[in-house]
Amino acid sequence: MENVEYIFTEAEIQEIERHAAKYPEKRSAVMPALWIAQEKFGWLSPDAIKLVASTLDLPYAHVYGVASFYTMYFKESVPKHLIEVCTCFSCGVNGGNEILDYVKTQIEADGKGHGKGGKIWARAAECLGACDTGPVCQVTNGHYVHHLTKEKVDELIGKLQRDEEIPYEQIPLRDQSIFQ
Repeated sequence: MENVEYIFTEAEIQEIERHAAKYPEKRSAVMPALWIAQEKFGWLSPDAIKLVASTLDLPYAHVYGVASFYTMYFKESVPKHLIEVCTCFSCGVNGGNEILDYVKTQIEADGKGHGKGGKIWARAAECLGACDTGPVCQVTNGHYVHHLTKEKVDELIGKLQRDEEIPYEQIPLRDQSIFQ
């Protein structure tokens, strides 16, 4: 096991302080501070959560409560890239479940969704709010990939395996008003 020193750099502390200054109470900066810690350490170990708590002068239980409530904070060591496929109603009826199964097959996922080789993992996502472009996935808490097909999944997995940037996908807006 790698020996990790759980400290923030001066620049990271300044960034956390910039976030804290936006709010009447410092504790409101807990989410951005958790993001900074997760970006730095790859996941939020108990020691990373303690670092956030001490940096913001908050009880560990409060910071842990926030980190454990939201699925985008990783509380265990995980592969570098995450493909979260929406399987809620709209995406589900448009093939989201099948796409998720396809992703897991392509990465040869284990029971936790971690792919063979340890670089990519996959899981179902709650609604990603892109019902009109489903099935859709979110990549490592960032970019969305819309109108998923097996071909798009293969391309996405290839890019992630090569650590290539996933470009933003521009989706044309449609007039959804009932009066035209």
